[in-house]
Amino acid sequence: MIREMNPADVSAVMQIWLASNCDAHPFIEKSYWESNLPFVAQSIKQAEVYVAVEKDSIIGFVGLGESGYIEGIFVEKKGRSKGVGKQLLDFIKAKYDTLSLHVYCDNTRAVSFYQREGFCIRAEQVDEPTHAAEYAMIWIR
Repeated sequence: MIREMNPADVSAVMQIWLASNCDAHPFIEKSYWESNLPFVAQSIKQAEVYVAVEKDSIIGFVGLGESGYIEGIFVEKKGRSKGVGKQLLDFIKAKYDTLSLHVYCDNTRAVSFYQREGFCIRAEQVDEPTHAAEYAMIWIR
């Protein structure tokens, strides 16, 4: 089931956010994600966030910024490659005609996922805080 995040979900969502970022981005120091945790925890309370729930536990989420910008799709490690990310993406594709995002080039698993789901790379740039190369991607219905 996918539903809107509520305030009681923030702790579980942030645990998934931190673990997923550390796991998916070994090319970025873990301390970077840890130092950003308080800011993201505050920001996520004002964002549009949907959670995937299985057996009363949050197993993933998608966060959206303005104008259909995907801040990220995060799934617990044990729930990956089981369709949870696709369910979250399909959920927001039904709500928006255009979606955009940035993804690190070295996160090849995520790049492949988004391309498989119809996203196109429109630019390559450098993420200033991490100095890592990233793609700007877009999906249009």
